[in-house]
Amino acid sequence: MYLIDLKISKHLSKKISSSRKHHLKSLMLAIAKSLLEQEVKDIEVERKRYMSETCQPLSLPGSMQALQELCRELHHKIDVTDEERYDLEMKVNKCAKEIEDLNIKVIDLKGKFKKPVLRKVRMSADQMLGALLGSKHKVSLDLRANLKQVKKEVKEEDKELRDVGDWRKNIEDKSGMDGRKKMFETEA
Repeated sequence: MYLIDLKISKHLSKKISSSRKHHLKSLMLAIAKSLLEQEVKDIEVERKRYMSETCQPLSLPGSMQALQELCRELHHKIDVTDEERYDLEMKVNKCAKEIEDLNIKVIDLKGKFKKPVLRKVRMSADQMLGALLGSKHKVSLDLRANLKQVKKEVKEEDKELRDVGDWRKNIEDKSGMDGRKKMFETEA
């Protein structure tokens, strides 16, 4: 509540006079002080209630034998609570040790594990289906059987380029103006 009021007062600070701001601030502080005092009183009442429930008032007997008996009872209760405390402490220590060991294992696994390098494996479609499906796979896929047959046409120009023959002869034929003239005549 106190924080909300402060936020509101900061938001409205541009519109309120300084005396009004001071008055509002003092009111908020007075309310906060009363709330804190009430909280302290509530805590004290709760503590007294708890102590009255768990610890009965001590009645000291008048005889020496009764006092010794009371001391024995108290020592027995102390021993029981010490045993419980020791057992709980050992459980906590054991759990802490297990957590520490598991953390060490996790760190070791993070440090040692390396991702394996994957290699390329050449497989045909039949081999791949066989590996995936196992013995269930009996149909063979011949992917090349579905392809169209295309006849290759050999062009005459390609034949001429392949049948060059002796390169010296070609140079002599094309040398000079006559050779260039022949070149243009053959192209046209």
